Amino acid sequence: MRGLVDVRMPYPVAGFLPALLQEDDLLVRWTEALDQVLAPVVSTLDCLDAYLDPWLTPPDFLLWLGEWVGAHLDENWPVERQRAMVAAAAAAHRLRGTARGLRMLLELATDGEVEVVDSAEVSWSAHPRSHTRPVPPARLHVRVRTAEPDRVARYALEELIRAAVPAHVATTLEVLGHDRLS
Repeated sequence: MRGLVDVRMPYPVAGFLPALLQEDDLLVRWTEALDQVLAPVVSTLDCLDAYLDPWLTPPDFLLWLGEWVGAHLDENWPVERQRAMVAAAAAAHRLRGTARGLRMLLELATDGEVEVVDSAEVSWSAHPRSHTRPVPPARLHVRVRTAEPDRVARYALEELIRAAVPAHVATTLEVLGHDRLS
């Protein structure tokens, strides 16, 4: 939540009054009170482009900006990682539902190497209504290798995977250190 700040009004309201009314001390003091109330609003609107840039926005505005663009953020992640996730949201939406898109999201979230193993089984026929072999349910295994596997929040990764993978696909997650091989 944005806090109270002491900001000077760049466009005092009294300056917009007709010259005759600007000589009235009571009215000028009253508009100065309005200036104190409106200054943060005017300052925010003057800097709106910075609020919409994930690399410039204030940290307390970042989660809200992430919601606007559909980025899945964990408030426990470092701010720079959150900024990277918000900045990559458009690319992530283009790749949504693909192994490449999932790999990109998880690499940003963990700063590690991600391997996505898809069951990739399909059945097809060149003739309509012909009998095809049954296809087992889709499965996805995600392996994340990171320098500090104990510091990875599995629940956040599982939530990110659930949001990026189609609902009918069963997934498993494995988090390993760089030194372990499987």
